Amino acid sequence: MNKEQDTKGIIFELQHKFDEAELHGDKEALNGLLTDDFISIGPKGFLLDKNSWISRHDQFKYDKLETSDTDIRLYDKAAIIRNIQRNVASYKNEPVKVAVRVSQVWVNENDQWKLAGIQFSPLAEN
Repeated sequence: MNKEQDTKGIIFELQHKFDEAELHGDKEALNGLLTDDFISIGPKGFLLDKNSWISRHDQFKYDKLETSDTDIRLYDKAAIIRNIQRNVASYKNEPVKVAVRVSQVWVNENDQWKLAGIQFSPLAEN
């Protein structure tokens, strides 16, 4: 494998670890995967910083989280991942079912990759 493929493999694995941490509400893992200035843009335009993103797991629980159609683009010390996410969850005990296109921005700080931002867009119906 070449360096680009190695880096894409690392990013893909980190994205998988992020999904697993999300699925299981693993706050410690999420804290280690996110930059301190992490920002999430939700499918309806709301913003969550790192602490809000992690603490939302107090009321938000996934039952299923599936990611597909992953595309990774590398730049100097950044990577952009685009994929499709389908999930079934509950928020404050109310059911939530979502199909979204996701864009993640990973950055390499001091030779460590971390998630700096994530944005969700509703998936267009066919």
